[in-house]
Amino acid sequence: MTRYTTIVSLFAFATTAIVLQTSPGIAFSSEAQQMCTGDAMRLCSSEIPDISRVRACMVQKKAQVSPGCRAVMDREHAAARKREAAAQ
Repeated sequence: MTRYTTIVSLFAFATTAIVLQTSPGIAFSSEAQQMCTGDAMRLCSSEIPDISRVRACMVQKKAQVSPGCRAVMDREHAAARKREAAAQ
């Protein structure tokens, strides 16, 4: 059972990391990955392994994510918007 739990945990972390890193316009940090992995698994596990569906799910359920995840998502989204504005 321990080996199965380890494999599932690693898969969940890797999937969430990929989802958060490939969000359009948002480059999520390791802090975001750490803060949001549990939320992604809790709220959007039925969408795994479809990265675009997990991404959309997290955005759609943003009001339900933990305060830490929401704060990181907001902060990094604001930073990405600043970068986009500066590039134009």
